[in-house]
This record gives sequence, C-alpha cells and structure tokens, in this order.
Amino acid sequence: MKSIEQIAAALQGYDPQALSTERVNEFLARLVEPVSGTENLGVFDALDRVLARDVVSPISVPPHDNSAMDGFAFHGAQLRPGESLHLRVAGTAFAGKAWGGTVGAGECLKIMTGAILPAGLDTVVPLEFVNIEGDTVVVPPGVVRTGDNRRLLGEDIMAGEPALRQGQTLGPAALGLVASLGLPTVNVFRRIQVAYFSTGDEILSLGEAPREGAVYDSNRYTVFGLLTRMGVEVIDMGVVRDEPAALEAAFREAAARADAIITSGGVSMGEADHTKAMMKQLGDVAFWRIAMRPGRPMAVGRIVEGGKSAVLFGLPGNPVAVMVTFLAFVRPALQLLMGAKVQAPVLLQARSGEALRKKPGRTEYQRGTVVREADGSLVARTTGNQGSGVLSSMVQANGLIVLRHEQGNVAVGDTVEVMLFDGVI
Repeated sequence: MKSIEQIAAALQGYDPQALSTERVNEFLARLVEPVSGTENLGVFDALDRVLARDVVSPISVPPHDNSAMDGFAFHGAQLRPGESLHLRVAGTAFAGKAWGGTVGAGECLKIMTGAILPAGLDTVVPLEFVNIEGDTVVVPPGVVRTGDNRRLLGEDIMAGEPALRQGQTLGPAALGLVASLGLPTVNVFRRIQVAYFSTGDEILSLGEAPREGAVYDSNRYTVFGLLTRMGVEVIDMGVVRDEPAALEAAFREAAARADAIITSGGVSMGEADHTKAMMKQLGDVAFWRIAMRPGRPMAVGRIVEGGKSAVLFGLPGNPVAVMVTFLAFVRPALQLLMGAKVQAPVLLQARSGEALRKKPGRTEYQRGTVVREADGSLVARTTGNQGSGVLSSMVQANGLIVLRHEQGNVAVGDTVEVMLFDGVI
C-alpha cells in the first residue's frame, strides 16, 4: 500500500495548491484498492452487485438453430430470383420440443417462434408474407433471402465462453442473461460500507429548534441518496461538533466500521476548526485546492484504526460543492473500491442557449437543463444563480454543463458538454 507521498511523487503535474480535475482522478485511482471479500448470491438478490469473477456459460445460447418468426421453414437453395416458390406443408413444429419428421425438396415446415429448425432447413418466411393455396404455400419473389429469420446455435453465447466479466455491475439485463444460462447463483464482491458525517457547530439536525447563525444539515441527506443509489451500505453518523474529542471518536469509529469515510465541512484552507488537524493526526491525508468550481477544497487519504484503514474523502461544506465533488471524484473512486469497472458519465454535446463567463485554468460544473428544440437539436441553459449554496438549482437541473480546464467564455450557439443526472443521481 503506497503512502500519499509516494502516490504524489509518481503523479506528473501534481500540485496540491492547484490540482486539475484530471490529476484528482488519477490520484484516487492509485489510492483506492478494491475490496477482496466475496459472496454467492441468488439471481434475485444480485441486482446492482459487482461480479467478483467471470461468468462462464455452461451452455450455448440458443442451444440449437431455431426460428425467429412464426412462419414456414424450408431449404433456401430452392429460391430463384424473380420466381415464386411453391411448397407443400409437411407438418408443424412447436417451440419446446423437436419435430420428428423429415422435409424434402419442394416441401416446407410450418414453424412457431423458438421451435427447433430440423437439419437442412435454413430459411423461415413469415406467415404474413405468403399466400396459402390449399395445402400449398406460395412464397412470392423477393420477400425472403436464404438464411433469413434463423437464430443460430450459440449466436448469443457459446458454451465455455465468458458471458459476463469480472467487475461488471449486474443490471436487469445481466440478471436475465445469468438466468438464461441456467445459473441459480453468481459470485459477487461484498457490499462496501461507507460512513458519513457532517461537521460544524453551525449545523442543525432535523428536529432541532432553529437558532441564529445555524443551518439545517442538507448534506447528510444528499450524500445518503447518492450512496444509496450506488448500492453501498451507508453508515449514518449524523452531525459531529467541532470538538477534538468528538471528532476523534467519530473518525475512529468510522475507520473501524467502514471501508470509506465521507465528511462535509472543515477542509477549507482558512478553516480554524479541528477537523483538518484530526485528519492529520489519525491518518495519512492530503489537502487540496482543486482547480474547479464549485468545490475547490478537498481532503483525501486514509484513516487508520486498530490496524484497519478506511479511505477518506473530506468534502467541502457547501451543498452544491458536496454533490459536484461526489459526482466528479468520489463516485468513480467508490466504484473502484467496490471492484467495479469505472462507469464514466455520459457526456452529451449541446448548443449553449446563453453566453457563459468562464476563466481558463479551472474546470467549471454549471447546473443546467438540456431540452430538445423544435429543430431536433439539444440546447443547454443554466439554472441561473450558480452559487455553491443554492441547492434548489440542483433540483431544477437535469445535468451539469462541464466547461473544461482550458476553456474560456462560451458564446450563444457554441457547443458545450453536459453530464446528465439521469441514472446517476
């Protein structure tokens, strides 16, 4: 396990006082190590879990050549350009069992979707494309080609091949795929535990009476939602006051119970509280000023307790900054910790519907909405006030307009990138 100092030394362009967003993610990729514990789960219980090893198919899918349509199966070599094909019906094949007869030249087999194609039959013409004349099927010219509407043995997966790879997160389609292989269980990484608490004497918990200079804690609930969407086990530790003994106890408990710790507040460069000092005392921690807006201050590292260490993410205190730094840095790092392949957010390109002021030298994440205009183009506009404490703007937005490090002012109509929230938060 490399120290913070060793990781920093190996990272080109590392400057903790002006760290680019790209360097942050490179640093975290070297800091975080995937969990090792695994368990076998039934398919119904494995949704959103991460595969700990490849799923190798014990069977071929499909297990035989079969029909993709309700129709008539025949040997496609009998087709002639510009000519109708007349075929006598030799029988009917249903899905779920093999048909025992034979089909000769000039004959066809009425067949249902999914039914096994007997040897020698390689083409299926859909029912609606033919004409029936007594016991004869007439296939008009040009409605079908040799090999049409046939599913080949193993065209999806061949026996012995990996059907799913280690590190893949099991979504609904993956669960169906596992079940289609006849596998009742899958081996997945254990669910990681993430402890979270807010810091600050000015923070009120729900149920407390308002007081002058104090604010109700919103970060605790947004972080809970973000973590829950990731499928981790959340350890809610509430609000911890700016008192050395309380902070020490909270950090030690969190490190003992969790794989990762997330805090909000107390990491700004000018803070006069005890949070940063306690982080330094209990672990190996770096404090950064990231070239981004919102969310410049951040702390990362490890907190050690009883021979066990937990990855630490010390986030800013402002509500929007907490969400942006989580999406930009914490989420991909936790995916690595879970043993998953990092799922980079999908960035759409849209036209800016307004002029945006931007200084080169930092990455900006502006809350915005993307809509499709009458001409079919996507247009992005901000939600207005971009203050890092304006949490309502995150509710109004459907994504973040990402303005890159070297990018300057944006004119109306310029192309911008947008990170959509759908499927992420």
